[in-house]
Amino acid sequence: MQTDTRFPRNVVALGILGVILALVTGAAVLLREHAPGNMMPGFLVGLGIGVAGALAMAWRVLRRPERATTFERAWTRTGDEREDTLLTRALAVVGLGSLPLVGIATLAIGFGAEAPMVMTLLMGALFVIGVASFAVLNHRN
Repeated sequence: MQTDTRFPRNVVALGILGVILALVTGAAVLLREHAPGNMMPGFLVGLGIGVAGALAMAWRVLRRPERATTFERAWTRTGDEREDTLLTRALAVVGLGSLPLVGIATLAIGFGAEAPMVMTLLMGALFVIGVASFAVLNHRN
């Protein structure tokens, strides 16, 4: 007798997607009403880029898992133990790097730097740390 194990996973995924959609809608409405300047369009564009990237990774992993990259298999949780360990270790490096970087960003804002620029640089630095740590750990293993 064969059981279909995808049904509960799909139901859970759709439930999570619904919750995320509700949170994004609430955040967009709050940004439109209370945020200074034009933060809502930037939020929605960034969200769209992130969702497009996630969908592209999921499509590649589902269609041809053997051609997907190590990062794509690890991020979509379809990889083996090695790929999961790589992602976990790379995210741990990002977490360790975030502590001093957030402190530096806080000091910079306290000394009068523009908060949007500091936050952009902080996000960029964390992204670079994540990419570099994943690449180094992947090369070592």
